[in-house]
Amino acid sequence: MSERKNYTTGSEWEEIIGYCRAVKIGNTIEIAGTTATKDADGNNLTTLFGQTKGILEKLQQVLIDAGASLENVVRTRMFITDISLWEQAARAHGLFFKDIKPVTTIVEVNKLIDQDMLIEMEMTAIL
Repeated sequence: MSERKNYTTGSEWEEIIGYCRAVKIGNTIEIAGTTATKDADGNNLTTLFGQTKGILEKLQQVLIDAGASLENVVRTRMFITDISLWEQAARAHGLFFKDIKPVTTIVEVNKLIDQDMLIEMEMTAIL
């Protein structure tokens, strides 16, 4: 098996739950479900569009840390709490992936771990 490299964010939950933000094995990077309720300046993200954009900004940095970029992403999965708002998530996704076009899944979920979270997103990248 290829060497395994874990990428963490330093969140206390990584140790409590026993997970990391991303795992790279060989040429594959799997990125865990990620949310964003605040932007880099600490302002609340209250719309599905804003949270989706915030997540993608975080995940773009995770990819850079792992030696990859958005161009390496082959799959994204979006779990949203109100499917009627899916176009907000789709618009934000399009800002990052308009020309890359990974395969994408959008599904509605009953709720996420925090009521302020409107979307959770995960992705797979291949180098």
